[in-house]
Amino acid sequence: MTEPGPRAESLQSLTRGLAVIRAFDAEHAELSLAEVARRSGIARATARRILHTLEDLGYVRLRENRFALTPRVLELGGAYLASSSLAALARPHLEDLTAAGDESSSLSELDDDEIVYVARVERRRIMRVSIGLGTRFPAYATSMGRVLLAGRPAGWVDAYLARVRLEGLTDRTITDASELRAELDRVREQGWCLVDEELEPGLRSIAAPVRDGAGEVVAAVNVSTTTRRSVLEIQEHLLGPLLACAGEISRDLALTRGR
Repeated sequence: MTEPGPRAESLQSLTRGLAVIRAFDAEHAELSLAEVARRSGIARATARRILHTLEDLGYVRLRENRFALTPRVLELGGAYLASSSLAALARPHLEDLTAAGDESSSLSELDDDEIVYVARVERRRIMRVSIGLGTRFPAYATSMGRVLLAGRPAGWVDAYLARVRLEGLTDRTITDASELRAELDRVREQGWCLVDEELEPGLRSIAAPVRDGAGEVVAAVNVSTTTRRSVLEIQEHLLGPLLACAGEISRDLALTRGR
């Protein structure tokens, strides 16, 4: 994890403070000072000052020389979710989708090169990693990510493919840029995407785009399941309700934003 290059008017201390917060994740819930400094790319002395400042503000706790975030950090993400009409209007449609297919459904947006979950209705846990609001995954290896990438302009996709590192998360993950480009073209043409065990073994998911009133892809909705459902069964029984859900969210979004 490295710090973003600040613009001339950027506050370096704020940039570093956010980097320290982002050093913590589901797999690194508690970190030593040295680990925070390494994961944030910040000098140890600077990381110490930032951590103690965050501790004074109530965002970090220290216990037995290990730092961890506190629930107060949720205020930072909660402010966005509270102000997002998209997450609020999507939830009842996700509830209907989950009930119809008896599978978990989610809504995500693209943030840099990752997807971020902004709404979710869970039927059962099917992944090793617990998914919640704010969970992030690399866009290239997920059904929602590919839908969102396919909705971007050609020039943006070219730049993305030039900078992203396509790591093999499973033995089925697409790691070739040309192959991924072809897959995005197919997703763009058919209007949906199915990913088969590329993010995690045993996991299958299918996603569709959510569009605003101008027809721009602004989010993606998916249904996630396991290999107990065949690809054919997913397309026959889950794709229709998924496309209907995405269409309903898109319609409501257009009405809400007055388009």
